[in-house]
Amino acid sequence: MPTFTALTTLSGKAAAEALGEAMEHLLPEPIGVGILDLEDASGLWEVGGYFTEAPDQAGLALLATLHDARPFAVSELPDTDWVAHVRRELAPVEAGRFFVYGSHDADKLPDDKIPLLIEAAMAFGTGHHGTTLGCLRMLDHLISEGFEADKVADIGCGTAVLAMAAARVWQGTILASDIDQVAVDVAEVNLSANGMAGRVGCVEAAGFDHADLLAAAPYDLIFANILKGPLVALAPEMAAYLRPGGYAILSGILNEQADSVAEVYEQNGINQVRRDEVGDWSTLLLQRKI
Repeated sequence: MPTFTALTTLSGKAAAEALGEAMEHLLPEPIGVGILDLEDASGLWEVGGYFTEAPDQAGLALLATLHDARPFAVSELPDTDWVAHVRRELAPVEAGRFFVYGSHDADKLPDDKIPLLIEAAMAFGTGHHGTTLGCLRMLDHLISEGFEADKVADIGCGTAVLAMAAARVWQGTILASDIDQVAVDVAEVNLSANGMAGRVGCVEAAGFDHADLLAAAPYDLIFANILKGPLVALAPEMAAYLRPGGYAILSGILNEQADSVAEVYEQNGINQVRRDEVGDWSTLLLQRKI
């Protein structure tokens, strides 16, 4: 089935949202409409529609005029099996002792690495993004330093790749949580695919708001690969549920946000001991005061 795109740019978020809403009423209807801040200091926003039939170019031209946008650029995309395409492009990732791969690369497993099978079609956290990669590298660093954990929590777990990595090297209690039930289901599937069904407890929760998470505290290690806002909000709970001397690995933080996140955690008695950057993203290793 062919797919058509119609893309334009215009100034301002409000104007872009208004145009995006207007596009939803076109005939034939788009299967999706999105807006994107170009973030290039131009103030421009991109508005795009996706269609399974050729869009009404006269209608698009009228909308562009009414909303003071540039003329729409309409393109037909090739009929592509995108999952297969992603699998071809998504090469295995090595993060210290860990090797994250899809089933299409099962023949490439190194003998000296700890394998973690994550399919490309799964939820966020394949290991390729700078945040997940940074967390795995930071975990590898802790292990190399001789650190051992008996209780681990992975907050905002996505695919649960971080919880699984911890479960590969330690035998204690490991819990993974996500606010999205779909992610929790994906985590369970990934555990089964790795021969680890039941090894990690997976729960739907916002932060630590679950009886299982509270019962297992305090933790020796807590992962939180989310975003700056939720990380800042989570700092008091992190201090409450991390044992003295325990570590937190935080990511989902842009490089320019790292100092402000670290400062909030320091105010809560959890101090930065290491910071690594992968592209635009920072990963923080923090330790609660003893």
